[in-house]
Amino acid sequence: MARPNLLLILVDQMRGDCFGAAGHPVVQTPNLDYLASLGTLFTHAYSAVPSCLPARAALWSGQNQWHTGVLGMGRGQGPIPNDFPHTLAGELTQAGYRTHLVGKGHFQPQSTLMGFQSMELDESGRMPDSDHRRWFEANAPAGVTPDDHGVDWNSWHARPWHTEERLHPTSWTMTRGLEFLRTRERTQPFFLNLSFARPHSPYVPPPYYFDLYRYEASLPPYVGAWAAMHDDPRTARDPNAWRGRLTPAQIHRARAGYCGEISFIDAQIGRLLNRLRGDDPEALDNTWILFTSDHGDMQGDHHLWRKTYAYEGSSRIPFIVVPPRHLRAQCRASAAEVTELRDVMPTLLAAAGVPIPGSVDGCSLLPLLERAASAWRPYIHGEHCTCYSTEQEMQFVTDGRRKFIWLPRASVEQFFDLERDPGECDNLISEPGRRDEVERWRGYLLAELGARDCGWIRDGALCCPNQDPLISPYREQRWAGTAP
Repeated sequence: MARPNLLLILVDQMRGDCFGAAGHPVVQTPNLDYLASLGTLFTHAYSAVPSCLPARAALWSGQNQWHTGVLGMGRGQGPIPNDFPHTLAGELTQAGYRTHLVGKGHFQPQSTLMGFQSMELDESGRMPDSDHRRWFEANAPAGVTPDDHGVDWNSWHARPWHTEERLHPTSWTMTRGLEFLRTRERTQPFFLNLSFARPHSPYVPPPYYFDLYRYEASLPPYVGAWAAMHDDPRTARDPNAWRGRLTPAQIHRARAGYCGEISFIDAQIGRLLNRLRGDDPEALDNTWILFTSDHGDMQGDHHLWRKTYAYEGSSRIPFIVVPPRHLRAQCRASAAEVTELRDVMPTLLAAAGVPIPGSVDGCSLLPLLERAASAWRPYIHGEHCTCYSTEQEMQFVTDGRRKFIWLPRASVEQFFDLERDPGECDNLISEPGRRDEVERWRGYLLAELGARDCGWIRDGALCCPNQDPLISPYREQRWAGTAP
């Protein structure tokens, strides 16, 4: 049989609970739900450093955040390194795959190939001469720009897209992806990354998709008693606020725009499946498909917006793996093992039969498609440096069932039973009956920070020694890993 094709569909800022197959009762995602039915849905998937740059560093290198050197977007950090010794696209290019990215790379410089042979970029406002913006200028009505909707890149405001649906960056990304598939050399296997810049704000889906939710009841946000720390009326007045109590109408409108963006992406996936079924069914039958996101979006939960938080809305992500047709009968419908973006690279390399470099920390998920693991990682360690505020800096450990969070600059600890309380409303850190459980989970974080020898443990306890940012020694030099 011919070597399999690889299709990585990456979206930006999509929550792990925000599609039908994950149990969401409102958002309409028939194509994603169909993909989930063909493969395995990983129900406890996380972004260990839940913001764009660090998440993508882990995805493309297969490394944990200490080894990528990117512990967030903020103090002491920087862009994704462009000199990793091994990248997912680079390994596949060397193995004879035709590699192409369409959409958001977020590399530095923006045009860095990161192992891809070619790219067509939509970098939102970061790249004024991106492929999408040049195309938009050539095809839009005179004087219209992609930004004329008036909503900023991190705003909680929402409204319908201001011009033709085909000009929306989500539509453009799929159109260019389909053109790549149409014109590719069919004797060569491909690795295509469709990298959508949505549902990241601005929440401006085309009118049809905004109206799907505008007049429907949306789910209210989760708000725990502990969330009063983020009820900040002064900050809430900012249209780009990272926290603050908004009105139910404001939250509903934001969620209508957000869900509309997800449904519009879902429609583009429908375009892809329909085109391949009609034009190249053999390629579709011999393609591995992996769908995921770089991180989530709080969407008003606990009076918080955007990402960078340990909470489920920000750190939990969708993760679907669909094998070629001849392997689908063996798939479990769902897998509860805790997974992370560092697992994308080894999973796709294993699917392609390409050796996994010794610089990779992640694990191939292919064995989990068929059966539960007899031994698997007990938890994921996540973190994010100060970005919006010192109060937002965090460390966490979770297996998708329990979660321990430490806010080092605010001297706050939290512990949640996610099986009983998926919205993280009830902080059990001081619950007498949970004392042993809390100590065990705090011990996991102590072990992670202790192994770094970074000075954040004193006398066996968590300690933030000063206001200096935590910086990995691999921030300026690459970690070579172990021997392959």
